[in-house]
Amino acid sequence: MKLTGYEDLRVQRTISSIYKAFEKLICEKEYQKITVKELSELAQINKKTFYRYYPTLDDLLAEMQAQYAKEYLKEIENFQYPRDLAKSVRAFFIYSAKQDEAYDKITSSSVGGYVGIRKQMIDNVMNPTWGQSKEFNLLDDWKKQILLRYVEQTGISVYKQWVDNGKKEPIDDVIDATIALMQGGVDNFLKMNK
Repeated sequence: MKLTGYEDLRVQRTISSIYKAFEKLICEKEYQKITVKELSELAQINKKTFYRYYPTLDDLLAEMQAQYAKEYLKEIENFQYPRDLAKSVRAFFIYSAKQDEAYDKITSSSVGGYVGIRKQMIDNVMNPTWGQSKEFNLLDDWKKQILLRYVEQTGISVYKQWVDNGKKEPIDDVIDATIALMQGGVDNFLKMNK
């Protein structure tokens, strides 16, 4: 349930409690092993209360991912692609580095229940941003798919590696390496397709 700020204070506290409990469980175990029963117990609510706001855990996860995507899209809404690809990479890393452990687990997971929802989030970001690009729209559909997948996988893979390494490398070095990989690949791909 997306909060508007006009809900009763008890509703706001309940939703907040559900989110905090869910984030804690995401950090502790695989998504498939999280149950509504244990989430409700951790949030100190009744299972019926959970179902009043969310039909399933998938709906809660989708809402959480949508919130992440919405906040990130605000940061890149005026970017133009491919021109602002480097700015976008920097924004992604800076935004992601500010998030919590649950975000990292969802974003970095390569198997399990988070992959599908992460894919939806990525599509929600990539399609509207790249969809406005003149150069991108001149490509055949299969080439568009290749380009989007390359950009998506490069950014996510480098971020995942950085997280797996304990975020030890300076973020600016990681960003610069990612931009070099991504920008070179995208520029060469678009030149090849003119």
